[in-house]
Amino acid sequence: MNEPVLEFAFEIRVDIDPHLRIGRSADEELSFTPIAGGTVAGPLLNGEVLPGGGDWAVERSGTAQLEARYLLRADDGAVIDILNRGYYRASADVIERVEAGENVPETEYYFRTAPVFQTDAAPHRWLAEHQFIGLARDEDGQVCVRVYVVR
Repeated sequence: MNEPVLEFAFEIRVDIDPHLRIGRSADEELSFTPIAGGTVAGPLLNGEVLPGGGDWAVERSGTAQLEARYLLRADDGAVIDILNRGYYRASADVIERVEAGENVPETEYYFRTAPVFQTDAAPHRWLAEHQFIGLARDEDGQVCVRVYVVR
């Protein structure tokens, strides 16, 4: 069996509003981060992130399990649903630096996702028919996800 090949597809830059703390138990904390908009740019897709939706996070033992759901609008007007699940893990120092607005190098924390897309728009149907990997980072108050299609 051949090794998978990753092809850069596009980068999603998501504008976020302050996160909302939902609750905490002895072993976990639940929060929600609203999505305010953003951009999509790359060789295989360009457009915008529509306001609405958001990212639910459950933190357990220093690792946050993420589930973000929101909409993209391609430059041709097609609307694309994205469900982006992943994991975020960083030291307390790195989290403090990110929350203070510092652009911390992505090598200092783990932030990976597996986006799944849905659309019936013919030019973008390929999104609903492939597996993707996202390499994410916090940058300038945005969450940036470089999306790669697995070939």
